[in-house]
Amino acid sequence: MLDIKFIRENPDIVRKAVTDKQLTDTIDIDKLLEVDERYLNLLRKVETHRSLRNQLSEDISKVKDDDARKKLIEEATALKNELSEMEDELKVIKSELDSMLLWVPNPPAVDVPYGEGEEENEVVRTVGDLPHFDFKPKDHLELGQALDLIDTERGAKLAGFRGFFLKNEAALMEQAVLRYAVDFMLERGFTLMTVPWMVKPEYFTGTAYFPWGEEDHYKTQDGLALIGTAEVSLTAYYADEILEEKDLPAKMVGISPCFRREVGSHGKDTKGIFRIHQFSKVEQVVLLPADEELSREWHDR
Repeated sequence: MLDIKFIRENPDIVRKAVTDKQLTDTIDIDKLLEVDERYLNLLRKVETHRSLRNQLSEDISKVKDDDARKKLIEEATALKNELSEMEDELKVIKSELDSMLLWVPNPPAVDVPYGEGEEENEVVRTVGDLPHFDFKPKDHLELGQALDLIDTERGAKLAGFRGFFLKNEAALMEQAVLRYAVDFMLERGFTLMTVPWMVKPEYFTGTAYFPWGEEDHYKTQDGLALIGTAEVSLTAYYADEILEEKDLPAKMVGISPCFRREVGSHGKDTKGIFRIHQFSKVEQVVLLPADEELSREWHDR
């Protein structure tokens, strides 16, 4: 979540981020700043009233005259009632402001190109050469079914649309790829973790998956949500703790099943095992000091 101070000082940058990320229907920065101004104005009044309340309490304790003391007590009572109403209103405005802040996107890096859709993505680099065949190649589903590696028919019978079984060598290959990824990260000094698959909602919010992607997550009857990536659990590992900079970077790698409702993907990639509701994945997280250059350096490793 962006610091409200950053938004106050850089409203144009944040407005542009909302526009470029096509989120104008999600958050109105001008309205947010209006709510923030209301909050600040009321906060100043509350703080003034609290100061007056403390002063009246001190004056009451010193006054000896009964009439004067009675008058001060009446003033203090009236002030207390006003303050109580203002504090209640302040809580409501603060809650509204905090909810709005959760929907404000991070501004993209200055070198990220703007595009209306994925078709405008720019290719940064390619690795390897595309193979060329003198015959029409089969897709992964045709090959998987012919070689008894993938069974989507029975998968759908048990789990509904996008359900599937991996069988025989495909199941072994999945495990081999996961193990290869784990070994790759261990060689680079990462700490391996198996992680909680069901997590409290506040940690989805803390890692920015809620409220944005809340409808894309499965929830349990106990109020927990199933992770769509081990990143949620890994990033929240040190939640509410203070880390010493000398102990950074903290390098973690997690392996877990991932659960995704894939809301909004109806009609996309309908053939094969794409946009599936459950899969296993290896995820890495590196906790660093707040330094963009350092973050870019680690991102490029």
